[in-house]
Amino acid sequence: MIRKALCALVLAVPAFAVVQAAPSAPLEKPSARLEKPSARLEKPSAPLVSGQKLGAILPQRSPQKTYASTCAYCHGANVGPIILGRHLPPAYIHQMVRAGRNAMPAFRPTEITPAELDTLAVWISTAPKIAGEQGQ
Repeated sequence: MIRKALCALVLAVPAFAVVQAAPSAPLEKPSARLEKPSARLEKPSAPLVSGQKLGAILPQRSPQKTYASTCAYCHGANVGPIILGRHLPPAYIHQMVRAGRNAMPAFRPTEITPAELDTLAVWISTAPKIAGEQGQ
């Protein structure tokens, strides 16, 4: 019954009919309706704290910390090959980190700084194998 009433209504109104409503109030300028942005923003209750100032250079990470935060996610977690205890040459490590290979992504100097990479490569080439690491 409702479907028949809707069909009758749709057929009764021509497709080209335009319904215009008279404005109930004069139109305002859009800028008059907007509040000032400063009035809408509230001041934070506590100051925002950041560990780094914009543009500040971070201190160099130790090779152990760099390995734990960047490399160990795959190497030693059964995703990539185990690299500790294999005595890989530092030059090879440099090449692999910067260029990547197969599933290993390349890491930019903004992710691992050149100084961090130098110490990381020497540490990986001389570090003993860690018990419990798994790899392919």
